Amino acid sequence: MAKLKQFLPHLFVLAGFIILSLFYFNPVLQGKEIFQSDIVQYIGMAKEQNDFRAQTGEEPYWTDAAFGGMPTYQLGAHYPHNYVKKLDSLLRFLPRPADYLFLYFIGFYILLLCLKLDYKLAFLGAIAFGFSTYLIIILGVGHNAKAHAIAYMPMVLAGIIAIFRNRNIWSFLLLAVAMALEIQANHFQMTYYLLLLVIVLGIAYLIDAYRKKLLPQFFKSVGIMVIAVILAIAANATNLMATSEYTQFSTRGDSGLSIQPDGTPKEKSGLGFDYITEYSYGILESFNLFVPRFMGGGSSEDLGKDSHIYDAIRKMGASAVQAADFAKNAPTYWGDQTYVKAPAYIGAAVIFLFVFALFLVRGRLKWWIVGASILALLLSWGKNFGFLTQFFIDVVPLYNKFRAVSSVQVILELCIPVMAVFGLYKLFSEKVKEDEKLYALKWSAIITGGLLIAFLLLKSILFEFEGANDAMYSKQFGLDFMNALEKDRKAIFTADALRSLIFVLLSAGLIWVYLKGKINRNIVIGVFAILFLVDLIGVDRRYVNNDDFVQAREMESPYQMQEADAVIMQDTTHYRVFDVSGNPFNTGRTSYFHNALGGYHAAKPGRIQDLYDFYISQNNMKILNMLNVKYFIVPTEEGNQAQQNPNAYGNAWFVENIKWVDNPDEEILALKDADLKSTAIINSKFMKDVNEDFKFDPNATVELLSQQPNELKYKVSTNSDQFVVFSEAYYQPGWQAYLDGKKVPHVQANYVLRAMNVPSGEHELIFRFEPEVINTGSTVSLISSVLIALILIGGVGYELKKRN
Repeated sequence: MAKLKQFLPHLFVLAGFIILSLFYFNPVLQGKEIFQSDIVQYIGMAKEQNDFRAQTGEEPYWTDAAFGGMPTYQLGAHYPHNYVKKLDSLLRFLPRPADYLFLYFIGFYILLLCLKLDYKLAFLGAIAFGFSTYLIIILGVGHNAKAHAIAYMPMVLAGIIAIFRNRNIWSFLLLAVAMALEIQANHFQMTYYLLLLVIVLGIAYLIDAYRKKLLPQFFKSVGIMVIAVILAIAANATNLMATSEYTQFSTRGDSGLSIQPDGTPKEKSGLGFDYITEYSYGILESFNLFVPRFMGGGSSEDLGKDSHIYDAIRKMGASAVQAADFAKNAPTYWGDQTYVKAPAYIGAAVIFLFVFALFLVRGRLKWWIVGASILALLLSWGKNFGFLTQFFIDVVPLYNKFRAVSSVQVILELCIPVMAVFGLYKLFSEKVKEDEKLYALKWSAIITGGLLIAFLLLKSILFEFEGANDAMYSKQFGLDFMNALEKDRKAIFTADALRSLIFVLLSAGLIWVYLKGKINRNIVIGVFAILFLVDLIGVDRRYVNNDDFVQAREMESPYQMQEADAVIMQDTTHYRVFDVSGNPFNTGRTSYFHNALGGYHAAKPGRIQDLYDFYISQNNMKILNMLNVKYFIVPTEEGNQAQQNPNAYGNAWFVENIKWVDNPDEEILALKDADLKSTAIINSKFMKDVNEDFKFDPNATVELLSQQPNELKYKVSTNSDQFVVFSEAYYQPGWQAYLDGKKVPHVQANYVLRAMNVPSGEHELIFRFEPEVINTGSTVSLISSVLIALILIGGVGYELKKRN
C-alpha cells in the first residue's frame, strides 16, 4: 500500500499528460489526422515499398520509385530483431501527433525527477518544454523524426545524470534504453546536437569532480555510461550500419567529384557552407524566443480585415474577398531566414523564471545549462556568426553533414525550462535567504521588463521593420503597400511585446506575493502552470490548430490520380517518369504513381544529384534516355499532360566499346560527348571485373522478364560475348548479379548505371538486392537486446533478493 501511494502522484501526472496531449490535438478523437506536408511527401516516396510489404510480407530494402532507385533505409524500412522499435511503439500509444507531445512531456518529467525535483515542479517543467512553440510547429509540418529524437533527448540526459548521482543498475538501464530509443528515432542531426549538450554537461561535471577531488568516481560513472551507450548503439546496429553505408552513396557523402557544373572547384566532403547556413537565425531575431512575433512571426501571417494590408490591397482595386485572402498570408516576417513557418517562442514567463534562476542557482547545473545555451545560440546564428560556424565545419567531426543550423536551438528549448523550474525550486528552498530571493526578483524584473519596455518605447528608433524581400514587394505593389506592411509589422510587434510584458509582470507579481507570505507554494506552482499553458498554447494555436486536421482518408491517399498519370499507367512495361510540371527533385507525388526519376528526400543519391546538376536540369535528352525516361509529365494550358519519349534506351542495351576514365570528374564529363547507346563510360578501377574481349552482335537481345523492387529477371540471347548496360542504379553494397544461378561481377557505368559482361548463348540473368548489412546488423541487434533484457531480469532478481 505504501508503494502504491508513492507512485500514485506519478500516475496522476501521466494521466494529466495524456489529457493535455489529447486536448491540444483533440481532432484525433474524431478519427482525423493532421495534414503534415513532409509526411505527404514521405507517403509518395514510400508507397512502392509499403505496397510490396503488404502484398508479400517481405521487406524490399530498395525502391525504384524515386531518383532512379535508392535503398529504403531512410524511408521507414523494417528491420529484423528491432525490439527497440517495438518498445517505442508501446510508448507512443496515443494517436499521432498526440503521441509525440506525450513523449515530450514524459521525457522531460523523467529528467527533472532525476534532478531530484518533486513531481509538481517536474510536471510544470514538462508543460513548459512540451508546449514550446518550435516543438509544436515541427509536428504541424511533419518533421516527425526530428520531434521523435527531441522527445527522447531529456530521457538520455536523465540517464546520464542518474549515473553521476547513483551508479546502480537502474541508472544504467535508463541510459541504455533511453539512448537506444534516441538512436531509433533516426534523426541523427538532433542526436548530434544532444552529443554537443552532453559534452558541455560532462565538462561541467569534470570540473566539479576535480574541485571536489572526486575524479575516480567521475571516471567510473563515465565508464558505465560508455557501456550503456555501446549497448544502445548495438541494439540499433542495423539502422546505424545501413545509414552509414547509404551516407557514402548520398548527397551527404562524397561522390568523388572535384568540380561543379561551371568548372569551379567543389568542396570535397560534407555539405557546403552556404547550404549548411541557408537557415541561419538572425542575431536580433533571437529575441523571438521571448517575444513571439518580434520579427513578424512566420513568413506569412493572418492579419485579418482590420489590417493596413487589407485596406491597401482594397485601394489597389482588389475585391473584398481578394484582399481578405491576401491578408491571410501577409508577408510580415522581416528576419534573415529564407522561410520561417513560425517563431521559436519559449515563453515570456519561462524566460523570466530562467533569468530569475540565474541569480539563485549555483554550481555545475547552472554552468552546463548556461554554457550549452550560449553555444547553441551562437551556432544557430550560422552565417551571421560565421567564424564560429566555419570553425565547427572545418574542425568539429561530422558538423558539416547537417544543414539548417537554426535547429540547434532545440538545446535552448531544453535547457531554459530546466533552469526556469530550478528557479522556482530555489524560491521555495529554505536554504536560500529571503534577501537573495528579493534581489533576484528585483533584477530579473528589471532586466526582462525593462527590455520589453525599451522595445515598446523605442521600436521606431531601434528597428526599421524591413525584410529581405521588401524590394520585390515594393516593385510589385508600390510604396503605399510597403507603408501599410510596415504599420502592420509594427502593430504585431507592439501587441506581442506588450503581451510578453504582461506575462513578465504577472510572473514577478506572483513571486512577490509569495515572498510576502500571502500565498503558498502549491498556489504558485498552479498559477505558473496556468500562465505557461495560456502563454504557450496561445502562440502555438496561431500556427498549429484544428484547421490543420483532415479526414484520415485524405492522409492515407493524399495524391489524386490525374489524366497524365492514368495515361502513363496504361503502359505496363518497366520505365521511368520525369515530371517537369514543377520541381522534380523536390516532390514525392510522381513516386506515388510511377517509377520516378525525381523524388523528395533530404539525402538524395549523390550521383543522381550530380547528374541533375550537370545535365538533367539542362534537359539533356541523352542522359534522360539512358535513364529509361519513357514519359514526361509536362504542364499545358489544359493541365498536366503525359508526353512519351520514343528515344528512351529501354531496360538494357549492348554497347560496341568501352571508354576508360580515371576519376569521377572524367566520368561525368565524358557523358557530354559520348554516344551512350554504343559506348559505356567506366572508371578504370573496375578494369579487373571487365573483359574487353567481346564483339558487338546487332542481333543480340536482352529482355526484362519480371521486375520487383528487389529483383529484376532478364533473358539474354547472343551469338557472341557481349557487354551490356542496364538502366538501373549501381549500388555495390547490396545488388548482386546471378547468371544462370551463379554469382557474377557487375560494374558501374555511365556514372550511375550497372553494366557487365555476358557470354554467348541464352542465359537467365537475375539482379537481387541482398544487403549484407541487414543480416550483420540484425545479429548484433539481437545480441544487444538479449543482454539488456538479461540485465533487467538480473536487476529485478537482485531487488527481490534484497527485500527478502
